[in-house]
Amino acid sequence: MHESTASSLLANLKQYWGYPGFRPLQREAMSLVMSDRDSLVVLPTGGGKSLCYQVPAISRDGMALIVSPLISLMKDQVDSLHSVGVSAACINSMQTAQNKRDVAGQIRRHELKLLYIAPERLLQPQTIEFLQGAGVSFIAIDEAHCISQWGHDFRPEYRQLRCLKTAFPGAAVHGYTATATEQVRKDIVEQLGIADVEILVGSFDRPNLQYRVERRTDPIGQLQRILQRHKGESGIVYCISRKNVDSTSDSLNRLGFKTLPYHAGMSDEGRRKNQDAFIDEDVNIIVATVAFGMGIDKSNVRFVIHAEMPRSLENYQQESGRAGRDGLEAECCLLYAAKDADTWEYLMKDTEDPAVRQTGQRAVSAMQQYCVSTRCRHQQLVEHFGQTLQHENCGACDFCLNEMQPVEDPSILGQKLLSCVVRQGERFGAAYTTQVLRGSKGKRIIENGHDKLSTWGLLKDEPEPQVRNWFDQLLSQGFLRQVGEYNCLEVTPLGRQLLKGQATPMLLRMQVADSAQPVEDQWEGVDRNLFDELRGMRNRLAVQKQVPPYIIFSDATLRDLARQRPSNVGVLTRIHGIGTQKQKEFGAVVLHTIKEWCHAHNVAMNIETPSPVLARSAGKSRSSQPRESTSGEYYDLFEQGLSLEDVANQLDRALDTVSKYLGEYLKAHQISDIDAWITPKLQKLVQQAISKVGCERLKPIFEHLESQVDYARIRIVVIAWEIEQSNVADDE
Repeated sequence: MHESTASSLLANLKQYWGYPGFRPLQREAMSLVMSDRDSLVVLPTGGGKSLCYQVPAISRDGMALIVSPLISLMKDQVDSLHSVGVSAACINSMQTAQNKRDVAGQIRRHELKLLYIAPERLLQPQTIEFLQGAGVSFIAIDEAHCISQWGHDFRPEYRQLRCLKTAFPGAAVHGYTATATEQVRKDIVEQLGIADVEILVGSFDRPNLQYRVERRTDPIGQLQRILQRHKGESGIVYCISRKNVDSTSDSLNRLGFKTLPYHAGMSDEGRRKNQDAFIDEDVNIIVATVAFGMGIDKSNVRFVIHAEMPRSLENYQQESGRAGRDGLEAECCLLYAAKDADTWEYLMKDTEDPAVRQTGQRAVSAMQQYCVSTRCRHQQLVEHFGQTLQHENCGACDFCLNEMQPVEDPSILGQKLLSCVVRQGERFGAAYTTQVLRGSKGKRIIENGHDKLSTWGLLKDEPEPQVRNWFDQLLSQGFLRQVGEYNCLEVTPLGRQLLKGQATPMLLRMQVADSAQPVEDQWEGVDRNLFDELRGMRNRLAVQKQVPPYIIFSDATLRDLARQRPSNVGVLTRIHGIGTQKQKEFGAVVLHTIKEWCHAHNVAMNIETPSPVLARSAGKSRSSQPRESTSGEYYDLFEQGLSLEDVANQLDRALDTVSKYLGEYLKAHQISDIDAWITPKLQKLVQQAISKVGCERLKPIFEHLESQVDYARIRIVVIAWEIEQSNVADDE
């Protein structure tokens, strides 16, 4: 690409979107669009695929034609482009006749830079004829994996798009997708008829996502523990069936979570209403089948939970990838049970094409293997797509975070498990064998005489889910296999070696979901209370503009604002995600909000700290060692009875940061006497406010006290009060 072209692209990226540079492969992908070379670009969700065609569209003459499968996705994209000052429109079945005439007029007057359209609408002869005179600069096909029957979301209408090369001979065709194996990539190229094509494949790794997998034993209890880590944050809970969506949503609502369901059994109006409530942040949690999500461009989803096993690793990559699209940390949890595979097998039984059915069965098996494996989750996912992780320790999965601890003597434990299988004549499944090992006196076990086996009760002190998981691990490592209609366990030749002491398995002890800790790296330097204030501002602006909050500003932008706390336009231009249009439209209210808050809390502004590189996806290296804790130095000073101000001065830290560490210290030692840090008079004042407005959030207390007490001290009093209440409850 010519240097002047690259400079133009970079200038537009900065001016319109407020991004200082290209993400991996964006520059190369844009270069192919600018030089009219057909291309297929595979970048992970959150990797900036849309910019690969949006930036070139405004950097060259004519109108780009964007083929998109879902109306909601089109609307989000168009709203987002309008918010940064780019002229764009869409044509879909939900528009009124007048809307369509207005868009047609814009096309005739050559006022649009991007036109979004569904494949069904585009392929109508009259549509093609009309657009042939519209000066189409190039054609971008979003979600291009829909073209391939080997992909995870095949759509037959996409197969007809190969006619575009003939209908628009002067326009290059570019496909974009987040998930495509080599087989799928070849099929996309063939079906589009773009033989002389440049294929760009980015890393399939999403390093800002934390992956965790648990065997499903107490579905609602496990969901509850995970959701407790994400209070006030947006997230998706996926289920396989409509029935499970409804029951899960109802159960979570009874526990006090605010959720809404989404599935194909609902009316169009019901689905639209619930989806809009989630996008507009009227509700934080949506419980859905996989029918939900493909058209969602919501950037601040902080968690995705699969309450049941997905159909394939491609599906899992796509669905879990809806978390953390803004590049910030997010959590992906998967709860699985053996019957999930049976459910998918049942749903595939009516597939007529044997090849497609066989491919589906292999996909389910690969997904099962992922669930029961005992190695890095990130590594497994990238390997599935033909890549290798560069680092031994991803630092972002249950395995690499040491949430799965090796057992003390895996050989002896493995021999106990396999011996029980052998002594039962290799005629029973994992669930039954687990009961024998745990010493069950069930009727069937007694009738079979298996309560007399030497292996009966050998693992009576182990929880049932843990024993079942060890069988999963032995199966995944090839020491066991399942045979016959009832999946009876059978010892393999490798398993025989283990029984003889000639082989050693890797057996890990699983921890429960609430042992996991969320990533904190991306909050470094961010004042969380100011962040909450800015979220409120964003929501108010979204209501005024009638667009989703994340289209106003992403969470990454709000964190950067709460980190640097700009007081003028000069500093505002350094903030990630604020381009010229957003600066003009929202700059005044942003600066006013920050100034008011900082003055009220006596907090410094214009902090010259560079924004951290957005997650590891933007180049932050992985470490094989956990991040060194700094809590010790705080705790030592608290032990000496130093005041909040003295600790802040000694460690050169903000008062709010010190208060958070003091809160952790109080919780760790269950200390409710805080006279050393907060005066009794001030404690009484905050406690009176708690009795009036509660203590679930600090802001209502702060407002009730009319800003007389800062957030740092309110936080300490609230924590001490909660500890005191807990101690009283225990005494009773």
